[in-house]
Amino acid sequence: MKVLLGTGNPAKLAEILAILGAIPGVEWVSASHLGLPEPKEEGETLEENAIIKAVTYAKRAGLPALAEDTGLEVEALGGAPGVLSSRFAGREKDYAANNRKLLELLEGAENRRARFRTVAVLALPDGRFWTSEGVLEGEIAREPRGSGGFGYDPLFIPKGETRTLAELSPEEKNAISHRRKALEGLKPLLRVLAENPDLLV
Repeated sequence: MKVLLGTGNPAKLAEILAILGAIPGVEWVSASHLGLPEPKEEGETLEENAIIKAVTYAKRAGLPALAEDTGLEVEALGGAPGVLSSRFAGREKDYAANNRKLLELLEGAENRRARFRTVAVLALPDGRFWTSEGVLEGEIAREPRGSGGFGYDPLFIPKGETRTLAELSPEEKNAISHRRKALEGLKPLLRVLAENPDLLV
């Protein structure tokens, strides 16, 4: 069973593949490999965007598709940037600019509690879909640290850690991440579909 991984972000794709690993009977295919454009993320919530991406990719490719949307929710900012996390500082999805804007808004703030939240969706070409959510609690550092990961990783310190996600090894990050928790929730379903292809039609 071929399953399309619906992301055009190479760093995110590598992370998803590392988390999911090999599932018997499942062959991963990337959206970029098939030349599929990214669907427009016009939802007002992470859930809506993840569903839009997964359902659109599944219908375009005629394959089961797995997609996700992730947001950073900062308590002192009322949950912002949330669904606008990747475009916080503009449409260009500039990681460094997003991080600078976040630090500027939190300048002098004592409450730096935050959480990453991921909603993952597995969709079939006929429009059926299933969702799974993962959360990682933590706080925002006062300056970027580390060279690993992507996005807000240099600023996010997971609960119980002193290092940012960007200072963790990929294996350490993937073991605790919000993305892992969300994707793990869909693994049993992927196994069932791989073992019972008649369920796809």
